[in-house]
Formats: sequence, C-alpha cells, structure tokens
Amino acid sequence: MAVWRVVRPGGPRAVGAAWFGSALLIAAAALLPIVSLAWIAAGADGGHWRHLVDHVLPVALSNTVVLLCGVALIVTAVGTACAWLVTAYDFPGRRTLGWALLLPLAMPTYIVAYVYLDMLHPIGPVQGAIRWLLGYDSPRQFRLPDLRSMGGAIVLMGCVLYPYVYLTMRALFASQSRRLLEAARTLGEGRWGAFRRVAWPLARPALAVGLSLALLETLNDIGASEFLGINTLTVSIYSTWVTRSDLAAAAQIACAMLVAVAGLMVLEAHGRRHQRFGNTRNQDGMTPIRLQGAWAWGATVATAIPVVLGFVAPAAYLVVDVVQRLASGQHLTVNLYNGLRNSVGLALGVSALVVAGGLVVAWTDRRISAASPPSTWLTRAASVGYAVPGSVLAIGLLAPGLAIDRAWAWLTDAPGLPLMNFGAILVGACCIRFMAMSAGSIGAGLSRIAPEIEQSARLLGETHVGTLRRVHLPLLRPAIAVAALLVFVDAMKELPVTLLLRPMNFDTLATVLYGEAARGAYEEGALAALAIVLAGLLPVVWLARTQFTSHSPRKPAS
Repeated sequence: MAVWRVVRPGGPRAVGAAWFGSALLIAAAALLPIVSLAWIAAGADGGHWRHLVDHVLPVALSNTVVLLCGVALIVTAVGTACAWLVTAYDFPGRRTLGWALLLPLAMPTYIVAYVYLDMLHPIGPVQGAIRWLLGYDSPRQFRLPDLRSMGGAIVLMGCVLYPYVYLTMRALFASQSRRLLEAARTLGEGRWGAFRRVAWPLARPALAVGLSLALLETLNDIGASEFLGINTLTVSIYSTWVTRSDLAAAAQIACAMLVAVAGLMVLEAHGRRHQRFGNTRNQDGMTPIRLQGAWAWGATVATAIPVVLGFVAPAAYLVVDVVQRLASGQHLTVNLYNGLRNSVGLALGVSALVVAGGLVVAWTDRRISAASPPSTWLTRAASVGYAVPGSVLAIGLLAPGLAIDRAWAWLTDAPGLPLMNFGAILVGACCIRFMAMSAGSIGAGLSRIAPEIEQSARLLGETHVGTLRRVHLPLLRPAIAVAALLVFVDAMKELPVTLLLRPMNFDTLATVLYGEAARGAYEEGALAALAIVLAGLLPVVWLARTQFTSHSPRKPAS
C-alpha cells in the first residue's frame, strides 16, 4: 500500500494513502454543501436579492434574532441556576432531579410545540379545567393568551433546550475547587457573592459552549417555529423552496443564515479556547451545603419545574392520548407503520455509515498528528455539517445531487433521478450532519488510549492497520457504541433534512407527525411522537449514567 508521510515537530507519522484519501473525501463532502450554496446564491438574478431585502429578510431576520436572544436568556438562566443548585446545595430530591433535568433532551422541539398547542387549545383540557374551576362555561368568557406567538416560542424552546447549558455548567461547577469558594467566604463574600465573583467567571467558557449548542438547535428548528407562527430564516427557506419553488432565493436566505451560524461557531470556539482557565485538577471538588426548611423545598420546586414543563407534562399527555386511542380500538395505521419502518431503516443505515466514516477520520487524524499538540483539522472539517442547519444543508446538497443524477442518467441511459428516488441524497445529508458525533466520540476514545500501547504492538511486529484491528477497536467499543446510539436517535427524529430531501412516498415518523400537525390533527400523530420520544430516551439515560453516577457524591456540609 502506498504511504503518505507527514512530518510534524513531533516526528514522522505514516498513514496509508487509502485512509488519508477516504478521510479527505469525507471532509470535502462535509464542505461541499457550503460551496454549492454560495455558488447557487452568487449565480442568481440580482432581483432576488432586492425582493428578499425588501420583503423577506427584515421580518425573518428580526424574528430569528429575537428568538435566539429570548432562548439564550431562558436557557442561560434555567441551565445555570439548576446546575448551581444541584452542585452546590443538598435538598430533597436532589439526586433524582440531577439526572432528570436532562430528560428534555429526549423531547424534540417540534413535538413539544405540537403537544402544548393541543393541551392549551381554547377547548383543550387545560383551559377547560381552568374554566371549570373559575365557574365559566365558554371560551368567550375566559381564555389564556394564544401560544402562537414569539413569547410562546421562546418559552417552549427554552424549556426543551436548557439541558445543553445545564450539562456543561454542571460539569464545570462540579470540577471547581471548594477552596476557592471557601476563600471567598472568608474574605466576607456571601453565597451569592461567591457565586457571582468566583464560580460564575470560571464557568463562562462552559456557558459559551452549551449556549452555542442550544442556539444551533434553535436555528435548525422548523416544525416548532412554523406551527407557532414565527417566520424565522429556517421557515423562510422552507416556504421559499417548497411553496414558491425558488431554489435561488432559498439559497440566498440560507447564505444570510450562515452568518448567524458563523457567529455561534465563533462563540463556541472562544469558549473552548479559554476552557483551560477552569482547570482545577488535583483539587477538592465542591461540597454541597445542606439546605433546611423553606429554602430546601424551594430549591426542589425550582429544579422540578423545568423537568415538568420540558418533559413530564408533554410525555404524560402523549402517553394518555395513545392509551386512550388504543383502548378505543384504533391500531397502527399503514402510514404510521411505514413511517416507523422507514425511520428505523434510515437511522440504521446512517448510523453504520457515520460510525465507519468517523472511525476513518479520527484514526487518520491520529496518525498524521504530532505528538503534542494533536492535530484535529480533518475532524473539524468533517464535523462542520453539525453546525449547518438542516434546511441549509438540504439546499446545498440538492444541486450537486441533481448534477450527479443527470451524469449517471447520461452514462447509463437510465431514466429518472436515482439518487433522489432511492434516498441517496437524504442518507448523504444525514451522514454529513451527524458526522461530528461519530468523529468526536471515537476521537475522544482514541485520545484515552496511551501511545505506549500502540508502540508495544508495533514493536511486536503489528502493522498500523493490524494495531487498529487487534488493539484499538476492542478498546474503542464503548465509544463506537455511544456514537452509533447518538446518531441513530438523532436520525430518527431529524425533521428538516428528511422533510426537504425525502423521496416520493417516503415518510418517517418525524414527517408523519409533521403532516398530521399541518392538517391540525395533532392527536393523530401522538403514537409517532411517543415513538420518537422513547427512542430519544436511550442516549439521555446513558448520558445521565456516565456523567452523574460515576462520581460518588460528597457528604453534604451542614
């Protein structure tokens, strides 16, 4: 096999040409949609830009900015407060709530929007119960404010996306030294002062990382924003492409959206650049202080409210609705069965391809890296798709996919569009979007394998590929399993990419639910929504077990 030699300050590294070429191809495929998008937008008529600037972008851009700012405030406040309470204090239910605060991660934003629209409908169960308690007979006498508003969208998305901030902030709070806080207390600072002047500044890099992830998910959302009546950039891209059949205008809106994505990536990179400032290795972790009386129960209620609003209430509503429908004799419809079959098949195929691609990228990055610091340029390039919203990714892949389809039809005289009709573009888009999970998880697993193990195998006569097969792969099984699980679940609930690139007569659970909600029949999609939520619980349970049960809790201080 041919060999590429890359010389770095850490010494020569050899990597097979096939491995390097495959990894480079994966990275190039991840960058292809962005290049294609810029090409489509640049080649469009200037009249498109004038129409967008005059009529579309002002409203869509202002709505997107307001939505991002509102969600940022909620996820920052809720995530930080909950992380600080469960880390710094001990109160009734703390252990359970510590992992339960992650449960909203299993609830996609569009499902929460559909459920709450049904629950809070003027003739729905919640408003009906309130009118009964107040003695009213008709919605004309009393009704709650309409959930279809900017405020409703901000609150609902904030209730679902706060775990991104909670997870990163709690991990950093737990690693902070209690001696720093004790020193602040001895200098006259109270509990609030110690948090504000010591714990909070050290945790700001973690906040930047968690906040950027939450806002990227907000940008990627299409179902919740559309059904709550908020015309964001993502909704504008979908309506321009699907309703007006104007790909060039949709590409131009997508380019404007990439500016927001670039800003969030800069925020995340800035946070990671300063993460080392919070390193408190070899120091004593924080000891929770036991709360008493009303303060203790107040902390319990404060941390329970996000769990109830973000997961318990919508999940319970879905379960009750499904049980009632099954009890009334309604069973799995053909459309729902096909959606389940297609979702599982798509998720399995994407998981296998993404795990294989992530292994190639992570292994190649390891082989061409210097001893210190390690190189991650291939992994970063291959992972850029996760930062690109699904609607933008779909538009960027459409033109290259159609060009390949036409070339294939010309070479083989085959009619139709095979890549589109057989879902190859859909699978490719999902692989590009989720490659970051696989490459990141496997790369982290490789970084935990000591170089001495590989060197010992090489001294015993093993080749690089043999070392990977006989040494690294057995040690990487947990990381590979985690990557496959995360990709499988995200592919099951992916809506924007599937909605825009699916072949004819191909529905997943997400698109079945979207179609039922578009017709106003939220209850018809309850079973599909519940299946998606149950699938999403798997990685959340794993995350809770690995993040919060591996460390023995310290004895609370009185």
